[in-house]
Formats: sequence, structure tokens, C-alpha cells
Amino acid sequence: MSPLPAVGDDAGHLPTRRATRHTRAIAARDEHEHEDGNAGHAHRAEPKDQKAFLLLALAALGVVYGDIGTSPLYAVNDIFFGHSPIELSQDAALGSTSLILWAITIVVTVKYVWFVLQADHHGEGGVFALLALLQEKGGKAVLIMTPVLILAAGLLYGDGLITPAISVLGAIEGIKLAAPNLGPYIVTIAVVIITGLFAFQSRGTERVGRLFGPVVLVWFFAIAVVGTVQIALHPQILAAWNPIYAVRFLMSDGGAHALGVMGSVILVVTGGEALYADMGHFGKKPIRAAWLKAVYPALIVNYLGQGAYIYGGEPVRAGNIFYSLVPDWGLIPMIVVATSAAIIASQALITGAYSLTQQAIALGLFPRFQIVHTSGDNEGQIYLPFINRCLWAGCVLLVIGFKESVRLAAAYGLAVAGVMLATSIAMMVISNQRWGWPKWRSALVFVPLAAIDVLFLAANSLKFFDGGWVPLLIGGVLFIIMTTWYWGREQLADSYRRYSSESMTVEELIRQKAQAGEVPQLPRSIVFMASRSVDDVTDRVPTLLQLFFDRYGALPKHIIFLTVRQEHVPFVRPAERYRLITFDTDGKHGTVMSVQASYGYMERPEVRKDLSALKGYRRVKMPGDPRRWLVLAGQENVLVSEDQTLLYRLRMALFRITLRNSAPAWQYFGFGADSGVTTETIHVRPRSTPPPEPEPF
Repeated sequence: MSPLPAVGDDAGHLPTRRATRHTRAIAARDEHEHEDGNAGHAHRAEPKDQKAFLLLALAALGVVYGDIGTSPLYAVNDIFFGHSPIELSQDAALGSTSLILWAITIVVTVKYVWFVLQADHHGEGGVFALLALLQEKGGKAVLIMTPVLILAAGLLYGDGLITPAISVLGAIEGIKLAAPNLGPYIVTIAVVIITGLFAFQSRGTERVGRLFGPVVLVWFFAIAVVGTVQIALHPQILAAWNPIYAVRFLMSDGGAHALGVMGSVILVVTGGEALYADMGHFGKKPIRAAWLKAVYPALIVNYLGQGAYIYGGEPVRAGNIFYSLVPDWGLIPMIVVATSAAIIASQALITGAYSLTQQAIALGLFPRFQIVHTSGDNEGQIYLPFINRCLWAGCVLLVIGFKESVRLAAAYGLAVAGVMLATSIAMMVISNQRWGWPKWRSALVFVPLAAIDVLFLAANSLKFFDGGWVPLLIGGVLFIIMTTWYWGREQLADSYRRYSSESMTVEELIRQKAQAGEVPQLPRSIVFMASRSVDDVTDRVPTLLQLFFDRYGALPKHIIFLTVRQEHVPFVRPAERYRLITFDTDGKHGTVMSVQASYGYMERPEVRKDLSALKGYRRVKMPGDPRRWLVLAGQENVLVSEDQTLLYRLRMALFRITLRNSAPAWQYFGFGADSGVTTETIHVRPRSTPPPEPEPF
């Protein structure tokens, strides 16, 4: 198992294979100030005082639970009026409600809140955190789980597309009751709201985020109230806690509707994966407290209330069970609160897609895109223009194409079921390898949970032609892009390894610089971006420097080899940010040194800022004004031989397209247009016989 890639433009983010030697860390003289300012980046510590704890739990309500909290808008409706409609009856009310209660309890409370939240990677959660945990132990499980989790990440993007569309549609469909004449304009209204939501992303969500928690709290209070009223009218629905009703409901009609029903029931747990994904922002305890003390009770009461309404035989108004619970005088306020909650739920998935993209880029699974930080105080507040445009276009197309939340629900469940199944399988391995559980215990806990996920997946597979193909298409395309990007980088790495074997060593470079009469010297400092760290005088210099010397026959006075590494950990401590090795400090002939900057996969590289800091501490020989720097970066021109196989050439063609459309490495690493960046074209020709397929990371 190879380490995470070191990244540098002359190798297009290529993996570093050598083990790094122990060298001293270069810390800032005011390091303690950086430590204070970044202490929370390693992972959010659990708050010690009650007020801070409650504020975090309230914030978690808005960010974490917006998605699952809006499921009552469409989940029960989908059971009775969706892909496999069920006749309204008292038995159906008890059976469907029982299924919902136990699905939420087992999948969310037991699986995610109880078990999955324990699998943090340095305080962070999510698909890539699971991948990092598996990689640390290695073994055959990594080979199997890496593509599974990459596919799960692709499905999460599909989730990010569908959530805004279905949540906003489900919220404003109450207009049919409050103002029937506006019914034909629901799609138009939804498109306007979604367009406004995505247009706002570039401004950041910091201020709006402060309102998320209270708004969602009002939402949960409102749905609990309308549910309580119906339970009081028809208390017989409380019998739904008996799981026998769920079993009878599934087995009714010989089980003919079982899979169809389960395909709708999964909608009540969509958003459960957000508990784990957002763990790093709030911590385990606030997320658990918010679920157990607010979200879970409110959802249970509302679903019981919807079941009670059906049990009582009341007519369903405008084909919407949820809004049928609301009295006429409360329709407009409920629609406003529901729409606000839906927008908040959408916001959480959109920002989640940004974070997922940033992590994928850091792990070398995705091409580089422009990343804009929208907050000076919160590093996690980011905006990716390209991803934002793609999400907006996808959401609008989904709203226009499906038109109703019930129809869109067919596309929703398949993505969630796939992610949840991947999580269960990964947890089975992690509990055994990381927690030391015996295999029988891991199997006893997670095989039944995985079986439920398989049932959900099978049920939603029936909806493939009714919309289930949407998340699979999105996930499949992104899976191909991510695996091809990583594979292509490995092909380039192989080429660079062959080229570097012909480069001079650092020791030979120092001798060349000492021969002032024979080798012209340029009176300036040049930073050479390198894909691999240069640690010893016996190491070969980066290909970029060798090309520079061969083309121009001269060497700069001060040479700095710059390598950027991105580690398995989410955040790197400031004291461990830099490794600096000085090979030559001859006053007459200049200096040769190597700088390695390390970042976690949750961090945005700011290399220009770091070099300025090193210059300020007089660690590197560079002009004081960054605009006078000369940073040399490589630009690959990939040449493919005609004797390669068709599959190889097609895959390389896709890689070349993504390479051309990715942001330049120097831009991604924090160099502005005024940083004096110069690119050198490097002609790269992969070997005629392709190297073996790379092991995952």
C-alpha cells in the first residue's frame, strides 16, 4: 500500500514512493500564536461548558439534520402514492408506521448514532474518513473497499443533486392546498428558489448559518405539534411500536408489495449519513444529543401522527398526507417554515459536495478546481464555482424533468442505499481491524445491518427505470473520472521515475554550480515545484530542473525544491507544516535547499503564504516582495503511442481531457497571478507496455 500522493506540478500530483527520513521541523518563532489560531482544526473538541454544548447541538440541528428532518414532507406520501401505491386502510397505517419507526430506530439510532460515530479519523467522518481508516491497516480489505467507497462518494454527489430538488418541491407542494390556482406554477417557483439558493453560494453561508439551528428547531416543534394532535385523536396508532405489524404489512398479499414498500421506507432515513459526514464540525456528543433529544422524538411523533391520520380514515387533501395534518389557518405558516427547512437541508448537501470535492482533490482522486474561501474565520466555508454550476444545472433539470416530489423519490433512495451499504461493509472491517473486535462479533452486529441495506438497495433497484438510473449514472461517471484521474497520475509517475533516473544528483548539481566559469549563473532565486521530496545529496534533482539546465545551459544562484504533500490526517499541526533541508549555503555560488510543505486532506494549500513565512524567518533565500519570485512549474503534454490498446488510449484520452480542464497546480497551491509563475512544457510519453495497475493509494 503506497502512501498518499505528494503533489507538485512537474509530475501532475504524483505519488511519493520513498520513505521520508527524519528531519527537523521548521516552526515559526511565533508558533504558539498559530497553534492558538488553529487548535480547532485538528478536530473540534467536545465543549466543556453546558452553554457551548447546547449551542453546538443547536447548530447541528441546522447543518446535520436538515435533510432527514424534511423527510416527513414526502416519505409517507411515497409509500401510499409513489412507485408502488398502497391502498389507504387501518392495517396499512399500522404496518407502514411500524416500518418507519423501526427503520429510523435501527438504521439511524443504532447504526449511525451508536456505532458509526465511533469510527472517526482524527475527529473527522465521512466516506473518505472510512477509506483513510482502512488504509492505515492495509491488507486485502483495502483493495476491495477502495473502489466501493469511491463509488459511494460518487453516489453522494447524486444525493447532493437530488436533495435540493426533492426538498424544495416537497415543501412548496402545499401551495396546492393554500392557493390551488398556483398549482401549475410549482415547478417554476421551485426553479426560482433553487436558482436563488445556488446564486447565493458565492457569498458564503456564515451569516445565514447562524439562523439554521433556530429555524430547524421551529420546524421540528411544528411537525411534533401537528403529529401530537393526530395521535391524541387516534391513540390506537401507538400499537405500531409492535414490530409484528411491520412484518404482517410486508407479508400481506404474499409479500408482493414488500420491496416496493421498502423502497419508499428508505426515504425516512435519507440524511442519516450526514450524522457521520459532519462529525468533524460539531463532535459526537452534540450530534448525538441533538438526535436523541430533539430530532428523533419530533420525527417519531410526526410519523405516528401521519399514521394516525390515515388510521382515522380522514380524506387526504390534494394527495398530500403531511399537509393534511395542518389546519387551514396554519397552512401558509407551515409552508413557509417547511420551505425554509428545505432550503437549509439543500444548503447542507451543497456545502457537503464542496467539502467532498476538496477532500477528493487532496487525496488525488479528482482534478484540481478553483476553491474560494468565503470566510476568514472558518476555513471550512468554501465555494467551488465549477461544482456549484454543475449542481445547479442538475437540480434544475431534475425539477423540470420529474415535476413532483413523489416521482423524484424514485431517484432518491438508490443513492442513499448504496452509500449506507458501503458504510456497513467498511464498518465490519474497521470494527475487526481497528477496534479489535473478534470476527464473530463484527459479523453479529454489522451483517444484519448490511442485510437491511441490501434489502433497501434491492427495493430501490425496482425504481431504476422510473428515476433510479439518475444517481447510478452520476455515481458511475464520477467513479470513472476519479479512478481514471488516479490511474493517469500513476502513468505519469512511472514516466517521471524513468526520466528522473537520467537527472543529475544534488551532489552533481552543487559541483556544477561551483564551476562558475563553465556554467553560467543567473543572479536570482527560482522555486522548482517537485513531485517528490529531495532529502539527500544522493537524490536526483527534479525533472523540471534538469530540463531547465538542458534547455538554457544555466543555473540560478538560489535553488529551492518545493514539494507539497497531503497527508492522511485532516489537518497538520503548524509545527509540523514545514521540513527544510539545506544542501549548500556557499555565499559565492548561492544556495540549494529543499522545502516540503504538508497539508491535511481537509486543508487548502497556501504555499505562497508559507514561503512568505519562511522568508520572514530568514530560512530561505528569496526576494522580500512575492511579485519578484520566479516559481517554475511544469505543464505536461502527454503523448500516447499508437501501439497501445484501445482501452488504454480511451482511458488516457479521458485523463488528458481532465488534465487540460483542471486548475493549474500553482494556482491550487496558493500562488496568485502576480507570483511570477512560469510554466515549462514537459513532453511525457508513457511506456509502450503499461506498468502494473497501481495499488489503491
